[in-house]
Amino acid sequence: MLRAIPDEDWQRQTVAPGWRVRDVAAHLLDVKLRKVAVYRDRHFPHVDKPPVTAAEIAQLVNGLNAGGVQFGARLSPRLIVDLLEIAGGWVADVIEHLAPHERAVFSVSWAGESESENWMDTGREYTEHWHHQMQIRDAVGAPKILLQPEWMTPLLDISVRALPHTYRAVDAPIGTTVTLNVTGATAGSWSLVRDAATWRINAGAGTNPQASVDIAADDAWRLLYNAPFDRSRVVVTGDSTLAAPLMRARSVVL
Repeated sequence: MLRAIPDEDWQRQTVAPGWRVRDVAAHLLDVKLRKVAVYRDRHFPHVDKPPVTAAEIAQLVNGLNAGGVQFGARLSPRLIVDLLEIAGGWVADVIEHLAPHERAVFSVSWAGESESENWMDTGREYTEHWHHQMQIRDAVGAPKILLQPEWMTPLLDISVRALPHTYRAVDAPIGTTVTLNVTGATAGSWSLVRDAATWRINAGAGTNPQASVDIAADDAWRLLYNAPFDRSRVVVTGDSTLAAPLMRARSVVL
């Protein structure tokens, strides 16, 4: 898909505020290379102090991302695409050799995890590449094939794991249920249920939810990955106050 984008659009087309196609492609290349460096070669980025708080994690991630984008400015679009193809093969090989249930090197902080298993970290990486590719497709008018179930169902299955963490400070009676219904090319429902200690996420619409949020597939990813969209298209049924935190959920470090 990237090879079909004219060179001038790499510079001109804005993917997100302050980010062009070139920036996002360079970021993805940097993410791939860092993955191989850490998991294959045990080479870690230098940090003065390991991050602990959400703010510290965001600061570290954003700094690494900015460095990758700055380096990418030295590369031609063709070279970035060539390197993405090569690095993608390296990453696939790394992931195929990971034991799914062993502890991952990095935890998935947006899901509220202080420790994650490899399958979850691999899922997080899938969501990273999915939403950035969709941003590029959106910016240049390419077909939105990633909205098809083959590609989007895995995205949603991982992304909704941000919801219990989003609701962690929301108090409600045991059994309270908030349902997310995604409609369109990819459809599915997930229910957030309050138990004695916390909130948990389940597949399916649940029974008699106190609040429901209905959102189209092409808007669901925009909500969860902080992309602009018309929020008037979202339909909330039931307790709007209970549904409000879901509209602030993000499946990404900001």
